Amino acid sequence: MKTSPYSPHYDRLRAWMKQKREDSGLSLRAASIKMGRHHSVLGKMEQDRRKIEILEFIQYCHVIGADPQEGLEVMIQSLSGESSNVNA
Repeated sequence: MKTSPYSPHYDRLRAWMKQKREDSGLSLRAASIKMGRHHSVLGKMEQDRRKIEILEFIQYCHVIGADPQEGLEVMIQSLSGESSNVNA
C-alpha cells in the first residue's frame, strides 16, 4: 500500500482535527497562538497542504483539549475499513 499525507485516511484525520478545534471554541489563530506556531501552519495541516508530524499532532490535540488517541483511532478505523473492502 502506497502511503501519502494526502490519502483519504489523512482527510478523515484532518476533518476530525478541524471539528475538534471548532468544538473547543478556538479559532485557527487562537489555537496557533496557544501552540506557538503561525496560523498558516495549522491551517495547512487542516487543509491537506502540509504533512502532519506526530509531535505537532499531539501538541495540537493538547492545545484544543482533544485526545490524540481518539484521532489515531479515526485513522485506524479508516485503515480497517480499507482492508475489509480489499477482502470483500
